[in-house]
Amino acid sequence: MSHLTEAQKTKLKQSLEERKAELEQHFSSNGAEDSLLGDSLTLSTGELSSVDNHPADTGTETFERSRDLSINTSLSEELSEIEAALERMEQGTYGICEASKQEIPYERLEAIPFTRYTVEHAPARRDSGERPVEEEVITPPPSGAGQGRQEHSGRFDDAGAWEAVQDYGSASSPVTPPGQDIEEEDS
Repeated sequence: MSHLTEAQKTKLKQSLEERKAELEQHFSSNGAEDSLLGDSLTLSTGELSSVDNHPADTGTETFERSRDLSINTSLSEELSEIEAALERMEQGTYGICEASKQEIPYERLEAIPFTRYTVEHAPARRDSGERPVEEEVITPPPSGAGQGRQEHSGRFDDAGAWEAVQDYGSASSPVTPPGQDIEEEDS
């Protein structure tokens, strides 16, 4: 930690402690780290039954719960990283890259005070640009997707479908075979 001045160390420690207090407040105000996320849907929503609800309401509630769980997991990981950074400060190893043992620049520590790595040695992000494994088994769309894609698919799905079938009549009009006029039937 010798590359950091005392003022820098103090500022970084204060930043870490403030963020730690914010995260602890978040978890304590929700009652628990996973606040009602482990309970059944009935308990967490307060509904006695989901029978009288529209299925979309249940879908919305499920989505909200999964989003909240994801946020809480991410915040919990951040809290663990902050606690580990404060521990490194106590041990005197704060600001040293765990991979290369090089000093982490102050600017990086100022941006991400709990980082353990220099930019060059930071682990790859989860969003590394790799495609999901599910895409290996998904059927590709028909060639020429977009304008005219139905021409090549062998199915009828025309934007002007009504115009294509109106000659056949409707339930409120007399049904006449295509090509015959009503006048021809009367004669």
